[in-house]
Amino acid sequence: MRYFQPEFLQFFIDLAPNNHKDWFDQNRNQYKNFVKEPFKEFVTDLIERLSQHNPQLKIEPKNAIFRINRDIRFSKDKTPYKMHVAAALAPGGKKDHDYPGIYVHLSPEKMLIYFGLFNPSRELRDQVRVKIANEMKRFSDLSQSRTFKETFGNIEGERNKIVAKEVKKQAQKEPLIYNKSWLYGVELPPETILRDDLLDLTENYFKLAEPLMKFFVEAKIQAMD
Repeated sequence: MRYFQPEFLQFFIDLAPNNHKDWFDQNRNQYKNFVKEPFKEFVTDLIERLSQHNPQLKIEPKNAIFRINRDIRFSKDKTPYKMHVAAALAPGGKKDHDYPGIYVHLSPEKMLIYFGLFNPSRELRDQVRVKIANEMKRFSDLSQSRTFKETFGNIEGERNKIVAKEVKKQAQKEPLIYNKSWLYGVELPPETILRDDLLDLTENYFKLAEPLMKFFVEAKIQAMD
């Protein structure tokens, strides 16, 4: 099924030099018909598809989809609208940082499909570090396999300079213990957004990402004990 038409990409191309409320109001029907509604339909179907793999991802689309309006309160850039649409699927919705989720981002420049933990709580972060330290071979097998590396490359995320003494020795062998977030994914060309098999494509990346996501879920369960 094809969710997006070329008008999706064109809307953002036209928005770039006209990023103000007057233009947006004049083109609100274009936004609704070619951006907002198709994206909601895609996210709805994505939730349905991925919740077959993980029932905890069965959430309301409105809880996954980010607003197109930018928060400009503390920004020097006062343009009111984002140049992309995005959604994050996790049991607690887009604001749930304590469960490994999936983030999708669509713009006229690229499509992003990312997985992992982004800025989890201190408790979960520390538990992930302990779990990696205690299961270094398993973690390495998951994150360094040929399939993982060829698909996602390296795990990303900001790092601390110091970690707890109990994992410091292992961190010398596995630098990812220093991470505060553990993120991995793909950046695809914008033409991907127009593909008929976009839902299947996204699901396939999820299947490849899922083994490492389960590792992080185990850490969350252990952190709750």
